[in-house]
Amino acid sequence: MLAASAAALCLVSCGQNTTTSEASSDEANAVIEAIMNRRSIRMYKDIPVEREKLQLIAECGVNAPNGLNSQPWELRIVDDAEMIDAISDSYRKANPEMVAADPNFRNMFRNAPAVIFIAVPEGDNGLNAGLLGENICLAAYSLGLGTVCLGGPVVYLSGSEEGRAFVDRLGFSDGYELLYMIGVGYPDESPEAKPRDLSKIRFVD
Repeated sequence: MLAASAAALCLVSCGQNTTTSEASSDEANAVIEAIMNRRSIRMYKDIPVEREKLQLIAECGVNAPNGLNSQPWELRIVDDAEMIDAISDSYRKANPEMVAADPNFRNMFRNAPAVIFIAVPEGDNGLNAGLLGENICLAAYSLGLGTVCLGGPVVYLSGSEEGRAFVDRLGFSDGYELLYMIGVGYPDESPEAKPRDLSKIRFVD
C-alpha cells in the first residue's frame, strides 16, 4: 500500500505528467487512502529520515497549486541533530515551565528528527504555503513517514533574540518571514482519527 501510495502521490502531487484515462483506479484510491488516513504524529522513532525522501516530499510541496505560479515560499530542511538540539536547548532555557509540562520533551518540534521550515514574503496570507504543506504531509505519509504541522515554535523563533539567531542560520531571502514548519520522521504511534463534522458540507441547488 505504501508503494502504491507513493507512486500515486508522485504522479498527482509531484509534477509528473498524467491524465485521468492513464491513472488507474488503484492509484486514485491510493490518493484517497492517504488523505483519509494520514494523521498528525507527535511521537517519533529515533531513526534519521533519508535525505532522498526529504528531498522528494519537499519537491512534492513545491509542485502544489499556487496563484499565478508565483511560488511564494522558501523551504529549509534541517536534519542535523545538533542544530535541532541547540534550538531546543535555547527554548528550554527560555521556557522551563512549558518544557517541564511535557514529560516526553526531547526537542521543540514534537521530537521529530527532521524539520522543514517554510517562509513566505512578509504580508503574504499563507494560502499557497498551506497547499504546499498539505502536499508534503500526504507525500510523507505515502512513504511511511509521519508529519506534524507546527506554528507554536514560530513565536519563540521569530519573537526572541535567541530564536531569531537560529532563523538567521536558515538563510531565508530578505523580505521573507517564517510562517510554520513541518516535523518529519518515522512514526512511533498510530493515533485514531478525530470526528469530522460532515454537516459543514452542503450542496447548493
